Amino acid sequence: MSWHAKLALHYRRDGARTTAHDRHEGPLRVLQRLYPEGEGICHHVVVHPPGGVVGGDRLDIDARLDAGSHAVVTTPGATRFYRSAGEWAHAHARLVLAEGARLEWLPLETIVHRAALASNRVDLDLAPGAEAMGWDLLALGLPASGEAFDAGSFVQHLELPGAWLERGRIDAADTALLDGAPGFAGRRVLATLWFAAGQPLDPARRDALLDAARAELDADPLAATAGATAPHGRVVVLRVLAQRVEPAFALLVRVRAAWRHAAWGLAAHPPRVWRT
Repeated sequence: MSWHAKLALHYRRDGARTTAHDRHEGPLRVLQRLYPEGEGICHHVVVHPPGGVVGGDRLDIDARLDAGSHAVVTTPGATRFYRSAGEWAHAHARLVLAEGARLEWLPLETIVHRAALASNRVDLDLAPGAEAMGWDLLALGLPASGEAFDAGSFVQHLELPGAWLERGRIDAADTALLDGAPGFAGRRVLATLWFAAGQPLDPARRDALLDAARAELDADPLAATAGATAPHGRVVVLRVLAQRVEPAFALLVRVRAAWRHAAWGLAAHPPRVWRT
């Protein structure tokens, strides 16, 4: 039996408070609203009780933020795409921000198991004055457990229309990509952290984000396989290749904290669920 789960999140500003309303169909929902850093920023944890995604499943999240609202959205654990008998599994998030809204889209890692057929898509729609940061942390197979990604296929799609599009298909049979020196060179963890705006960033502010990311990279063991760039005036991106999830995640957490301070003057306040 395949699941088609839907979750709609709507954030709005009510005085000094960001309030949230959610609707769900199927096994996809959020836990209670949390305000660890004050009423202006709503923290939400998205949960998928089945714990894994199989061929034929579809997960759709539609997050809408009204003007002036600020939300931090994460997950309590990894999203796992399991072996498929032939059908594709799909996860799609559409993130729509009104003027002055801020969103932090910070799911924990996606694990693509052997013989999975899966796609993961994030679409951004940002009004002028809106800003969002988020990440994608992808693990192919389970190297620590001896499970290679030696069969299957995965498609990743990240898009801010008119400014930034990253789309790629990773096929287990593509050894040139997976193991070649110009490709992943045997590494099976890929991470992307992005900061996106609804209008071009002021050059000084863009450079501050790049400098903050590079300062964290300078002292990091992954410095040789990571880099920060600004592919468009509205986007800053950090990309990482690693052997394991944990060091890549630690780097993303530090750069996210540095960007929070540089862009918004906010302390890190990592979601509590990351520490459990």
